[in-house]
Amino acid sequence: MNKIKYNKLIDDIKIQIKQKKYQPGDRLPSENAFAKEYEISRQTIRKALKVLEDEGYIFAVHGKGTFVSERVRHTKQSKNIAVITTYLSDYIFPRVIQGIDKVFSENGYSIILKTTGNSQTVEARCIEELLSKDIDGLIIEPSRSQIYCKHLSLFEQMDEYSIPYLFIQGYFEELSDIPGVFVDDEKGGYLITKYLISRGCQNIYGIFKVDDIQGKNRHKGYVKALQEANITYDPDKVIWFHTEDRGIKPREAISSLIKRNVKMDSVVCYNDQIAVEVIRTFQVHGLKVPEDVSVTGFDNSFLAKNNIVPITTVSHPQELLGQKAAELMLQMLQGEKLDYDDSHIVMEPQIVVRSSTI
Repeated sequence: MNKIKYNKLIDDIKIQIKQKKYQPGDRLPSENAFAKEYEISRQTIRKALKVLEDEGYIFAVHGKGTFVSERVRHTKQSKNIAVITTYLSDYIFPRVIQGIDKVFSENGYSIILKTTGNSQTVEARCIEELLSKDIDGLIIEPSRSQIYCKHLSLFEQMDEYSIPYLFIQGYFEELSDIPGVFVDDEKGGYLITKYLISRGCQNIYGIFKVDDIQGKNRHKGYVKALQEANITYDPDKVIWFHTEDRGIKPREAISSLIKRNVKMDSVVCYNDQIAVEVIRTFQVHGLKVPEDVSVTGFDNSFLAKNNIVPITTVSHPQELLGQKAAELMLQMLQGEKLDYDDSHIVMEPQIVVRSSTI
């Protein structure tokens, strides 16, 4: 196979599609025509067209030929911004969306909302669907951001179509240079652990999510605070859980520790949802929070405020984060040149003290 001519054919077709010489729905020249023009075999032509089909540029209709995909119909004048989040529950996401929508509606934009259930497979499907629509930009909370992203090619297509996109809350490490708006999760984990230490806690357990970048960074902050206080980090005091077992693993792990009479004076939880379950588990076993053990959360959600034992937690500027993301997207749409610091907005966390800690 002539690699040079093979790659040239792929590149030439992409360029002609982007330059609108081939419009969505147009039929491409036949394999024979391409073979004659590029002086390569029909088998090589088929392989090149298969690459373009896999990348979403074209599609084949049996017996009729190969056509330009509707996916490339991006005018940048739709006034639609797509927003993809992992969940849309009554946790923090509605307030984030509210902040995004407020800014966009004031500037004449509408949002197209998608959720993934924190599944990379569903996330890829959402992006594929959005690429077939006419969107001006994308704001995305990545699914399982600590796991290798298997659909980087879809983000590359966003770049090829000149559709700006940015991350919120987390990011894929392979795309860490992409703009985004985040909470400083490492600092949040550090501050809440340091607070427990300041209240006399020494036997501090941690519960963190293993498959997203927030869990990794909150754990880093936890470790940093322990080391700073000359408390030996013990990996056996850390409970890791995945998306699938978030409703079971933390609760069962804490139950097991209680049954074994393991000594602990506090637990740093990945978020408020986990903290609620941990507090409930202690209560089931006859332990009082905070008299017997302190428990902290993260996000300052309505769960933390309204739990039977209001939870000491780390603030999450939900609506403001959404507003900052929308404002950053508007800057990108206007073609503003942004340096790294301007395009990577990190919001400072703060501790919110309530009744779940001594």
